[in-house]
Amino acid sequence: MIARRLRRAALLSATLAHIVIAQQQGAARDTIRNAASVLTWNMAQKESGFPAMETLFPNHTVTHGDHVHPLASGAPLSAFAAGSAKADSLERFIAEQHVAGLLILQDGKIRLERYALGYSAAGRWTSFSVAKSLTSTLVGAAIKDGYIKSLDEPVTKYIKQLQGSAYDGVTVRQLLTMTSGVRWNEDYTDLHSDIARLYADPPDSGVDATVSYVRKLPRESAPGTKWVYKTAETNLIGVLVMDATRKSLAEYLSEKIWRPYGMERDAAWMVDQIGHEQGGCCLSVSLRDYARFGQFILDGAKIDGRSIVPDGWLDAATHKQAETGAPGAGYGYQWWTTDDGTFDARGIFGQTIHFDAKRRLVIVINSAWPVATGRAQSLARAQFLQTVAAAVDADGLHR
Repeated sequence: MIARRLRRAALLSATLAHIVIAQQQGAARDTIRNAASVLTWNMAQKESGFPAMETLFPNHTVTHGDHVHPLASGAPLSAFAAGSAKADSLERFIAEQHVAGLLILQDGKIRLERYALGYSAAGRWTSFSVAKSLTSTLVGAAIKDGYIKSLDEPVTKYIKQLQGSAYDGVTVRQLLTMTSGVRWNEDYTDLHSDIARLYADPPDSGVDATVSYVRKLPRESAPGTKWVYKTAETNLIGVLVMDATRKSLAEYLSEKIWRPYGMERDAAWMVDQIGHEQGGCCLSVSLRDYARFGQFILDGAKIDGRSIVPDGWLDAATHKQAETGAPGAGYGYQWWTTDDGTFDARGIFGQTIHFDAKRRLVIVINSAWPVATGRAQSLARAQFLQTVAAAVDADGLHR
């Protein structure tokens, strides 16, 4: 009798546990679906939501280590000093572009750091697609570590659930350069576009949300022949890294960069309904740690003098691999490139890490633009970056 009661109690306990797990998974699926609503947030929602994404959506923690990579204070940029000719233009840029955080780093030293919109050094701000460049760097690390053999391997070798889809015959390199040939619409203003439906449509049970969505898409051109910007393909790169390393992106990022390089704070990476980080989006990081990542890349992705990526990786990654149709610009391995040698990690609503190797310069901007992308906002950002470069040159610190 006692044994029978114990078996019944165990069965009841297991049943309740399954119900709780199912409810939690259902809640996660609903929360992820609501991620598409970010595209329709008003200004108040953006300003309060962008620094609080980790409280709104499920995420994994990217843990920092025991030491902190120092960011010393450098000489303030005289062009932006109070009362100078450019001081007013700096204030206008911050106000008009809804800048929450701005940090200018040269030779590893902070030359300007500003916060607005209630943001501070104690907070984190969402990266949106700046995360793509970090995910790309993890591909390089996975190749160096031997988990991925070649960029010319088929994607389906690693993501087997894509077999039989339009991704048959697509290589890892073509994912990195967004030239798979699979049809995709990344219109942020169209709630019926693929980027909106990716997070709004319920995924197949137990399948990565992006894999579930894209394996149903058709091919529109031969692989390697046409560039189309696709967040989904960076998500696939993340799945590929996870499948190859048998580690989560958060774990691998912590292992390869966050802990050994000396990031100051943990980061938070949004996950889908089965706990997969979104390689193309939504890593929440502090302003100074964005700058540290920038310095890490500027210094050759080195930890203790040794690069975590193969020889030549960063040079290839940050130079044009695909034509985007913009004069003087292109796309590398998840980096926006320009023919003058500068390159950027960029995310919607104004997120930016700008690299100018000639000037040993990293510029980080966190913003809450009123639109996801916009010509006027992009032009204002480009003009500001040019102003900073001129200010550095004027101070005589251009190497």
